[in-house]
Amino acid sequence: MSNIKLIIEERASNIGNFMVGRLLPFREKRMVGPFSFIDHMGPVCLSDHENLDVPPHPHIGLSTLTYLFEGSIMHKDSLGNEVEIKPGQVNWMTAGSGIVHSERTPGYLRHSDKMLHGLQIWVALPKDKEEMAPEFYHIEENEMPVWKSGEVSFKLIAGEAFGQKSPVPVFSPLYFLELKTTTRQTVKIGEFLYGESALYILEGAIESEGNVYGPKQILIAKDSQLCEFEMHENTTVYIFGGEPFPEERFIYWNFVASSRERIEQAKTKWLEQSFPAVPGETEFVPLPEQGKQIRP
Repeated sequence: MSNIKLIIEERASNIGNFMVGRLLPFREKRMVGPFSFIDHMGPVCLSDHENLDVPPHPHIGLSTLTYLFEGSIMHKDSLGNEVEIKPGQVNWMTAGSGIVHSERTPGYLRHSDKMLHGLQIWVALPKDKEEMAPEFYHIEENEMPVWKSGEVSFKLIAGEAFGQKSPVPVFSPLYFLELKTTTRQTVKIGEFLYGESALYILEGAIESEGNVYGPKQILIAKDSQLCEFEMHENTTVYIFGGEPFPEERFIYWNFVASSRERIEQAKTKWLEQSFPAVPGETEFVPLPEQGKQIRP
């Protein structure tokens, strides 16, 4: 989402029970469980002549999760899906062997002022699912498990945790949780988490061992069982993680794979424009400059 993507210089430090970074991946931590990428979009105000227009582009080897706080995006893909995503809903697109999609401002909003704010997340697929047939699911907000513990409100957006299960059809043990509070609260949830665990601060602040962290920071727990922290007033955080894969994952542009060879195949396929097309679309995002490294 090139015209609105928030890009923050990679930084990390080790403080107490947490490794602290800015967005994912960063140098010291490329993945958390199966989660390989987080993009915090906005918040941005688009005027009546500005719109989100991301032409068709491909993915392999992952699922994408789009979750909006404000605004609206029209999703179109090579499976023939055309779905508007609104705040609180989940678009879950599994690329598998390959899918192409576009993301644009819906037609009825293109000539008005609008906000856009949300998260886009990549979840790598297990090795035995990397070449599965692509899928797409749209989940309404009222389908997701919600509950309260004291003054903290919980929502399980994807995966399984706390004895709850989201309807989002994931392919490995993982969790993606929203926690909100309007009052200062101590949260101790390590016993309910598993694998690797991280926390993203959307708004407000988190305090741990005398250290205070603010919006757009990621805290990665060195041990998920030690996931204890204090939420300040009017704070919203997202906790995500799960079981890591035994194999390394490589990332190039929109491609995630357990082998460099598979990524090279996808690059060639996109250059040849032999991925399936998105109905009704004629544009496409070109492959980035060659020579850029495939990063682990």
